[in-house]
Amino acid sequence: MQIKSIFIIIIALAILKVQSGAAQTVDTIAKNNTNKKKGWTFGAIPALSYDSDVGFRYGGILNLFNYGDGTNYPNYNESLYLEWSRTTKGNGTNQIIYDSKTFIKNARTTAECSYITEKTLDFYGFNGYKAYYDPSIEDKNSKAYISPLFYKMDRKYLRLRTDFQGGIGNGAWQWLAGFTFYSVKLDTVDLTSLNSSRSAGDKFPVCNGGLFGLYKNAGLLPSNEWNGGNNYFLKLGIIYDTRDNEANPMTGIWSDVQFLAGLPGLDNGNGFLQLSVTHRQYFTLVQKKLSLACRISAQNKLAGNIPFYLLPFVHYLTPYQDVDGLGGIKTLRGILRNRIVGDGEAYGNIEMRWKFLQTIVHKQNLYLALSAFIDGGMVTQQYKLNQTNDLNAQKFLDKGSVEQLHVASGIGVHIALNENFIVSADYGKAFDKRDGTSGLYIGIGFLF
Repeated sequence: MQIKSIFIIIIALAILKVQSGAAQTVDTIAKNNTNKKKGWTFGAIPALSYDSDVGFRYGGILNLFNYGDGTNYPNYNESLYLEWSRTTKGNGTNQIIYDSKTFIKNARTTAECSYITEKTLDFYGFNGYKAYYDPSIEDKNSKAYISPLFYKMDRKYLRLRTDFQGGIGNGAWQWLAGFTFYSVKLDTVDLTSLNSSRSAGDKFPVCNGGLFGLYKNAGLLPSNEWNGGNNYFLKLGIIYDTRDNEANPMTGIWSDVQFLAGLPGLDNGNGFLQLSVTHRQYFTLVQKKLSLACRISAQNKLAGNIPFYLLPFVHYLTPYQDVDGLGGIKTLRGILRNRIVGDGEAYGNIEMRWKFLQTIVHKQNLYLALSAFIDGGMVTQQYKLNQTNDLNAQKFLDKGSVEQLHVASGIGVHIALNENFIVSADYGKAFDKRDGTSGLYIGIGFLF
């Protein structure tokens, strides 16, 4: 727990910088109406964070907010998020996201350009518990040991996205439309690159491409998708949103239905149609202090064929997106990243959030919060693998297992500056050893 505590403290100090003298309560300032934020403000921290799935992250994050004349505070008019970061497990994030409610009148505009590299992306197969996971393969002290990279692969992708949201009438209903381009490149783990900086006695052993290489060689996956491809999406949807605050709502509903059409004939595949439905609801238990946040979501294929490398992409609403499949920092905390992948999945989260300290530091609104959560999800629509006679590959297809709910629970600590810039540290523990053991995640924002 010492390393976890150190990283939480580092991030807290990066935000607070120096403690000021006497502090006023947020309620007092709000009552006097003297601390509403106007114009541009920003939160900047070194990207010193930790994620059990990707390792220690280092780099820089800058998040700017424009509150205009302050009328809508704590909601912002514009946001610009920039990140350059790398991790000790070989991941790289280069990302710019612009989110505006004023760029186009009566509409919300979100534009993103991201280039993500992952030298050790988690790959456990498909269909949840029907994909056999043996942790002893990664354990140097086990007789079954092969390599800590056996359940890893290499992925690089470019994502260009533009989304638009607009109101329907004067109520909470909104329409959604957008276009997204993915350029994905896949390969087995590059052992030469990963071993180049390691000492002779500490080099990763050869594992013949790991599980991903085994799937390829056995013909379980379509050969025209082995190396990835370019994919183009059209998005249409409808949203119902009554949240009182986007960053950490105390009350309200946020629901959306999205239809995503993968366009055929442009590069890879014959096209497909996918449906994503998410409902989030927030309940105030103690005014301004204690709330209950709930989310349930399902994503399913309606028609066509979704390339296997797109199945882990979970489709979130604006402004931020993350592509990890079920398991890990954005969906099921404490469960292995990409552990639950199929043509269709469903998952849910229940989280209690308590703002135990609200104050002002250097004229900046600040609150500290604790949370407790339980997360769960499962494959609801199986991905159909090709048939194979490869006995080695068949060992990792646990045909006797029945897919069921994967569950984890845990706690979190959160530090919020001016309501919208939030650093979170969540620790989750899996209920079933087939989903891993536990995970620690330190990053930006609440889960939902």
